[in-house]
Amino acid sequence: MYSKTEVTQLRQAFWTTFGQYMQPVPSAEGVPTNWINYKTGLKHVYFRMQADGRHATIGIELTHPDAGIRELFFEQFEALKLVLHETLGEQWTWEPAAEDANGQTISRIYQELRPANLFNRDDWPRLISFFKPRIMALDEFWSTGQYAFDELR
Repeated sequence: MYSKTEVTQLRQAFWTTFGQYMQPVPSAEGVPTNWINYKTGLKHVYFRMQADGRHATIGIELTHPDAGIRELFFEQFEALKLVLHETLGEQWTWEPAAEDANGQTISRIYQELRPANLFNRDDWPRLISFFKPRIMALDEFWSTGQYAFDELR
């Protein structure tokens, strides 16, 4: 079992390591990007990477507080599902109604790696190998797919 301080330090160390590893990698548009805190440019639409002692996930989270608007965004992603899965090179899990860590209802499209332990440095190469191609594929998808959301801005 890890203390709260150790958990915080290991989490911070992993994300710092991942950020340094990804820093030289340009976005699909050829510009530097903050891969860890990826900006979609669309309010309530996030590309999130998360990891803990049991598993890791990467996904698209739709967090709009209005369920109807969130549903419209989810439906727009569904219209792009084939393009998204082609770009990712794999099928992801689609959840129109899920709960985030704060108990808020969100929609999400994600891929999961189990088992994976962020707190075991031996798992870090596996975690990086899981996150890197997927965040890059999301970026590639978003470089053109974002325009399908112009009317929802």
